[in-house]
Amino acid sequence: MYLYICRHGIAAELGEDGITRDADRPLTAEGKRKLNQIGKALNLLEIEVELVVSSPYVRAIETAEILYESLHVQSAMEVTEELIPNGNVRQFLALMRKLNPKSVLVVGHEPYLSSLIALLVSGNPDAAILMKKASICKLVVNRLEFGRCACLEWLLTPKQMGLMR
Repeated sequence: MYLYICRHGIAAELGEDGITRDADRPLTAEGKRKLNQIGKALNLLEIEVELVVSSPYVRAIETAEILYESLHVQSAMEVTEELIPNGNVRQFLALMRKLNPKSVLVVGHEPYLSSLIALLVSGNPDAAILMKKASICKLVVNRLEFGRCACLEWLLTPKQMGLMR
């Protein structure tokens, strides 16, 4: 399985435009612009995914939708509570095993995503991984399980992807 893990793009701050709940924060105009560039970069890398799975938070869904369109994904997008900032990793992995995609783009939040990457690559969720907003990494997974089961192939920042032409 190819597991592409993406942190959501730049989002509005709490209190801005009357936003009172963290889950309701939308992407900013800059966040959307950067994600469109990232979508182009992923196309240059010839990334193909058969499934997109997102946190239900507005900024994550908007991120997932932009990348879903850029990558021309054919299946429906899945939304799961297991990708919220304090989601349950074991339940998320069980969902992925049930869906069993060959390649999936996962969109969520920090610190959940860096802990997930660290767990799958090293077996230790506390290993230091930095996922900037709109960063994407690629993991190659032989058999998805809780613990060390993946190899980190790459991790790209928005700035790096913006340089791709």
